[in-house]
Amino acid sequence: MRPPSGPTAHVDHFVSDRLPGPAIAPEVLWDAELLPYPDRLNCGAELLDEQVAAGRGDRPCLIDAAGTVLTYADVLERANRLASVLTDGHGLVPGNRVLLRGPNCPWLAVCWLAVQKAGLVAVATMPLLRAGELAAVIERGQVNLALCDSRYLDELLAVATTTTTAAMPAGVAVVAFGPGTELESAMDAATGRFTNCDTAADDPCLIAFTSGTTGQPKGCVHLHRDVLAIADTFSAHYICPTEDDVFIGSPPLAFTFGLGGLVVFPLRAGASAVLLEAASPPLLAEAIERHRATVVLTAPTAYRAMLDRVAGLDLSSLRVAVSAGEPLPRGTRQRFQDATGLRLVDGLGATEMLHVFIAAKGDDIREGAIGTAVPGFVVTVIDEGGSELPPGAIGRLAVKGPTGCRYLDDARQTNYVQRGWNLPGDSVLRDEDGYIWYQARADDMIISAGYNIAGPEVEGALLTHDAVAECACVGVPDEERGMLVKAFVVPREGVVASAELAAELQAHVKATIAPYKYPRLIEFRTELPKTATGKLQRFKLREAD
Repeated sequence: MRPPSGPTAHVDHFVSDRLPGPAIAPEVLWDAELLPYPDRLNCGAELLDEQVAAGRGDRPCLIDAAGTVLTYADVLERANRLASVLTDGHGLVPGNRVLLRGPNCPWLAVCWLAVQKAGLVAVATMPLLRAGELAAVIERGQVNLALCDSRYLDELLAVATTTTTAAMPAGVAVVAFGPGTELESAMDAATGRFTNCDTAADDPCLIAFTSGTTGQPKGCVHLHRDVLAIADTFSAHYICPTEDDVFIGSPPLAFTFGLGGLVVFPLRAGASAVLLEAASPPLLAEAIERHRATVVLTAPTAYRAMLDRVAGLDLSSLRVAVSAGEPLPRGTRQRFQDATGLRLVDGLGATEMLHVFIAAKGDDIREGAIGTAVPGFVVTVIDEGGSELPPGAIGRLAVKGPTGCRYLDDARQTNYVQRGWNLPGDSVLRDEDGYIWYQARADDMIISAGYNIAGPEVEGALLTHDAVAECACVGVPDEERGMLVKAFVVPREGVVASAELAAELQAHVKATIAPYKYPRLIEFRTELPKTATGKLQRFKLREAD
C-alpha cells in the first residue's frame, strides 16, 4: 500500500474531513515500479507544465470541432491566467470546490486544468442536468464557485444563486466562461505565469458525482495520483499513445470515462484531443475522418450506430477504438472489425474506480469475455458472504488497485467497499485463465447507450405529474442501446391511458431531469406487483419483459 504522501496543501479541509475512515476505505495496491510518483504531485502540472518543459509547447494539444488548434503553450498560458483569476480575483484557496458546467470544448478542459493547478477540487457536471439536480450537487459538495459555459447558464442560475452553502451563505457565485465573457477579460488582464499549488499526491482533486441506484447523488472523490494512475495503467498498456496520436470521442468530460480518454490520456502522452460539443454517432464518424483521429473512445451503442456510415467514410487513420460504458455485444465487435479492420478494446470501469480496470486488446481478446485485470489491478469473484469463488462460478465482481471508491460522507460506502475490496455491483464469471465474463448488473441501475440511469430517479420525476398515481421504472434489453428505460405507470382515477398521455409524460420527465433519462417505453397498468408489506417488486416487471 502506498504510504501517505506528506502534509496536505489544502487550506479548506472539507473534502479530506469527509473521506471514509480506515475501516471502510478501499485497500490501495501500489506498484512503485509501475507508478513511481513523488510525494508532492499536482496532476494539472504533470499533464501540462511538464509537457511544455519537455519541449512540446508548439505541439497541438486541444482542438475544437472547427479545427482550431491550441498548442500546449497556449493551453498552459490560458490555464495559468485562469488559475490566477480564481485565486487572486475570487479568493479561492486550496481545497475549495469549483463546479464546472458546459459541453466538451477546449474552454472546459482549460477550466479543469486551471482548477488542478490551483489546488482546488473540480466538480464537473453534465450540461444536461436540470436545476434540481444541480442543487443536489452544490449542496453535497458545498461548492464555493461555479464556472459555466455562457450558453448553459439558465438552469444553473435558477438554483446556484439561491442555494446556500456553509462557505457561501448568500448563494454560490456563478462565473460564465467563453468568448466575450467577463472571465475572458479578467484572464487577459492576468499574468501568464502561475506558481502551481504544491499539492500532496494524496490530496483530493476531483469529486465525480454519480446518481447510484437511488437517484441520490454520490460524490466519488479521487486524488492527484489517481488521475495519473489511470493514464499509466489502462492507457499506457491498452492504447499505448504517442505524441502523434489524435484522441476523439463522445463521453462528456463530466464522466470520468470522458475525462480520462479526452484529457488525461492524451495530455499524459503529449498527444492532442479533439473536443466535440456535439458527438452523435454520425457526427463522431465524420469528425474522425475530418480530423484524422487515431484513437476513438465511445460506447457500444455509438459503434453500432456508426456502422451504417463507415462504408462511406475514410476511417483509416484510426489505430485504436475503445469501448466502455456498457456491455459490448459480440455482434457489434465483429461488425466493427469487419468494417474497419480494428478489434475493439473492451473495457469495464466505474466512476468509483475513476476509469477502466478490466480490458483486453489484440490477440488477448477472448470473444464474449471483457478481459483480464489491467496491470496494477487485481480482480476476483466473491459470494454474498465475501468468500472467493472458484473459476466458473457466478458471483460478485471485486477489485483492488491504485484507485478505489471514496464516497464523500456517504453511508453507502459500506455497500461499495467491503474488507478492502471495491464491489462495482456486477455479476460476473471468471474462467481458469482469469478472464472476466459479464453476466448482469446486480442492482437497479439502468445502463442505456452508455449512460447510467437510476430507475428511482425517473420514477420520482414521473410522480410529479398529476396524472400519475404510481409508477416503476426498469431496464429492458434493446439491441441498439443495450437497455431502455421502461416505465410502468398506474394513472390516477379518472385519467385515461393513451399514447397522448405517454408522450406527455415523456416530455414531463425531459423537462424535470436530464432528458437522456426519460422512459422511452411506457406501459400503463391498473396496479404494480408488491409484497405483502407493500414493497414494489421490480424484478417481476423485469421478468415480464
